[in-house]
Amino acid sequence: MAGAFRPARLADLDALLRLQRDYYAEDAYPFEAEAARAVWARLIADPSLGRTWVADESGDVVAYAVLTMGYSLEYRGRDAFVDELYVAPKARARGLGRAALAVLEEACAGLGVTALHLEVERGKDPAEGLYRRSGFVAHTRVLMTKRIARGGGAG
Repeated sequence: MAGAFRPARLADLDALLRLQRDYYAEDAYPFEAEAARAVWARLIADPSLGRTWVADESGDVVAYAVLTMGYSLEYRGRDAFVDELYVAPKARARGLGRAALAVLEEACAGLGVTALHLEVERGKDPAEGLYRRSGFVAHTRVLMTKRIARGGGAG
């Protein structure tokens, strides 16, 4: 199934937005199409920020996986985050999640990434099980987030 994924292109933008809208609706995240389109376009155009892969079925994009890049003193170099991984309901339980993680891990090895992180919503037992079987381990830290207001500069 790993061969089912390919790097995303700007031509995939509408399909990515459709899938992201569905994903965010499932988890009750706010979705703003115009802002999302701009962020997707920047990510796809600038590999220093990360990479995106999509899975096609008969020309229809049914899954995507996003790797974003960081740098860590604790992990002694470049680290990365599975920022989003989504498989459309009609394509679930066929190995696409496992294949996506394999693609991300292979990319990390090629990019010199020393640690790959992800987060999973509490209560998403199938997803958590997939991640544990793929070698991810939970730790006692709590992920906390603060949104930073963007200034008037480019960013």
